[in-house]
Amino acid sequence: MLVAKSPLITHHIKIEKTNLGDLYFFKNYVIAEFYEGVEIDYLSFEQCQNLIKKYFGENDFGFISNRINSYSVVITEAYLFNKAFPNAKAYATVSYNVFTQKSFEVESHFFKFNKRNFLSLTEAVSWVENTLKK
Repeated sequence: MLVAKSPLITHHIKIEKTNLGDLYFFKNYVIAEFYEGVEIDYLSFEQCQNLIKKYFGENDFGFISNRINSYSVVITEAYLFNKAFPNAKAYATVSYNVFTQKSFEVESHFFKFNKRNFLSLTEAVSWVENTLKK
């Protein structure tokens, strides 16, 4: 489900359009909907990284990747993402097919975030909010 077509849209603070996709900022988490076919590496993620740091600063936050489109992540650069976001306390992905579920499993071996996969956006948001309360 697209964020824009979900009840969540009424609670967002800001929407940022980037070179990789749309970022929906909420009080303590961001939902990313990356565009079809993009390749996400550390350099291409710079615009997103700057926006995330602008909104959350040093505060703990959650990141939700709403995988409505197919895209790739350069996992050999995972260590750079891990270092860049020490305050990312919850990382959720929402998978809509078997391929994105398998991608999550592979990425989990490289990214050191507290990470879980979900089949619905509502479940992912609930987990992120509960994790950040702890």
